[in-house]
Amino acid sequence: MTHELTASRLASASSNATASTGAGDAAGDAWWRDAVIYQVYVRSFADSDGDGVGDLRGVREHLPHLARLGVDAVWLTPFYVSPQADGGYDVADYRAVDPLFGDLSDADALVTAAHALGLRVIVDVVPNHTSAEHPWFRAALRDPAARARYHFRPGRGASGELPPNDWESVFGGPAWTRLPDGDWYLHLFAPEQPDLNWDHPEVAEEFASVLRFWLDLGIDGFRVDVAHGMVKAPGLPDIGHGAQATLIGTEPLPFFDQDAVHEIHRSWRRLLDSYGGGRIGVAEAWAPTSERLALYVRPDELHQAFNFRFLNCPWDPARMRTVIDESLAATASVGAPTTWVLSNHDVVRHRTRYGSLDRARAAALLMLALPGSAYVYQGEELGLPEVTDLPDAARRDPAFLRTAGQDGLRDGCRVPLPWAGTEPPYGFGPGGAWLPQPAGWGDLSVAAQTGDPHSTLELYRAALELRRAMPGLGAPEAGPLTWLPAPEGVLLFTRPGFACTLNTRPAPVELPAPGRPVLSSAPVETDGRTVRLPTDSCTWWAM
Repeated sequence: MTHELTASRLASASSNATASTGAGDAAGDAWWRDAVIYQVYVRSFADSDGDGVGDLRGVREHLPHLARLGVDAVWLTPFYVSPQADGGYDVADYRAVDPLFGDLSDADALVTAAHALGLRVIVDVVPNHTSAEHPWFRAALRDPAARARYHFRPGRGASGELPPNDWESVFGGPAWTRLPDGDWYLHLFAPEQPDLNWDHPEVAEEFASVLRFWLDLGIDGFRVDVAHGMVKAPGLPDIGHGAQATLIGTEPLPFFDQDAVHEIHRSWRRLLDSYGGGRIGVAEAWAPTSERLALYVRPDELHQAFNFRFLNCPWDPARMRTVIDESLAATASVGAPTTWVLSNHDVVRHRTRYGSLDRARAAALLMLALPGSAYVYQGEELGLPEVTDLPDAARRDPAFLRTAGQDGLRDGCRVPLPWAGTEPPYGFGPGGAWLPQPAGWGDLSVAAQTGDPHSTLELYRAALELRRAMPGLGAPEAGPLTWLPAPEGVLLFTRPGFACTLNTRPAPVELPAPGRPVLSSAPVETDGRTVRLPTDSCTWWAM
C-alpha cells in the first residue's frame, strides 16, 4: 500500500485514536506520568505467517495478552522499510512498513485494535542516522553536491588515508568509512547507518513530516532512538581516548549529549502538543549524570527519558537507594516523573544480570513500586533468562560481528518468545524462529504460567492490578517516598498508604511488619506484628 492511498484513512484513524483511548482531557493527557509501557521487539514477539520472523499481525493477535497483563501502552521497535543491517534501526523509508513485518494496513489495524483494548501505541523513530539504502544517502554516493545532509569529510594524512578524527563506532572499529572517491562519512553505529547532519534544514523538515505522518495514523507517541546523539560538537574534535565505549553515559563526548540537541526536542514537543490527546516523546538518552538526563524532560521538551543508571545498578541496596534518590531529585527539579526500566532489547536480561530469578522478581516489584512510569521488556513478565549459548552462525547483532565475537551483547535478549507448547517454536508462529529457542522454555511459556499463582507471569499481573488500585503506587503526585530505618541489606520505604521492603541479604531477616502484606515475590511469614522476609525478595504492604 502506498503512502498516498492511506491519506484519508489516516485522518479518521487519528480521530478514532483520541476517542478510543480516552485522550483529550487533562487526566488522559497526563497518562504517561505513571504509565507501565510494554516494549515489543517486533521480530521476536509473534509470527503470523510462518517465516520465522515476528510481524505486525502477530503483535495485533497477541494484544489481549498485554491487556490482561495490565500495561497502559505498547512500544514497537522499528518496522519500517529497512535492509535490516541492525534489526531495523537502519531505516530506508520512514513512511512505509517493511514487507517482512506487513504493510501500512497492518499498522493501522494494530493501532485500532490496541485502542479498542485501552492500550496506547508508541513507535520508534530513528533520527540520528538513516540506512545506507535511504534515497538521500544513495544520492550522496552518486553526487558529492548531495552530501550536506550527512557528515562527509576529507581524511587526514598525506593523501587523506586516515579518518577525519579519532571517533569510534559504538559497534566497534572506527566511526568513519571511506568512499572510493576519497571522502569519509560518519557512522556512530554500523557503516550501513550513516549519521545525519541536523544542521541541515532539510533534515529537520523531513522528520517533522515523518512524525506527522504517524501521528495522523493515530500513534500516541515516539521513542526517540539515540536522542542524545543527533547533534555533534562543532568541528568534530578528537576525543584523545582509546576506549571510548567505556565513556558512553559516564563522561562528556563530542558526539553525545550536546546542548544543541535540546532545541530539536523542543520543536518536537511543540509538534506533539499541537495534536493533543497526550501524544508523547520518550528519549533514549545516555547522559553522564542524572541532572544532565533530566534536561531531556524539562516541561518544554520530551515527556520521558529512560533511567539507564537504574538499569545498570547492581544488586546492592546502598547503590540502589542512591540511584533512586538521585533520579527522583533530578527529575523533580524539572517537574517531571522518573522513568524506570530493568531490561530492553540492547542489554542482558536482568534475570541473568542479577544472577537469579528470585532477584529478578524482587527487582520487578521494587521498580513497579517506585513513583513514575515503568517499562517492561517483552519476556521479563515470563522470567526469561538471557540466552548465552547461541551458536555464532545464528548471531545477527552487528556489534557481535564487528568485534570478533564479543559476548554479552544483544542477540541473547532477542530470542523469540515462548507462547505455548513443549518444543520450539513454542507457539511463536507456524514455522520456526529466526533465533533458536532453548530447550525447556515450554515451562516458561505464557500458557504454562497462566493460572499458576507462583509463576512470574501471575506475579506481574497481580502487581499491575494492584498498581492501578492503590493510590500510593506509581503516581508521582500521590506523595513523597520516605525511607525508614531497616537492617543492613534491607530497603524499606513508604508512600501514602503503602510500604515496600526489599531483602538483599543472603539469609531471611525478621523486622516489625510495616503493615498488611498484599503481594510478595516470595512467601513471607508474618503474625501481624513481625515479618520474616525471605532472601532476595520484595514485599508490598498496605498501611
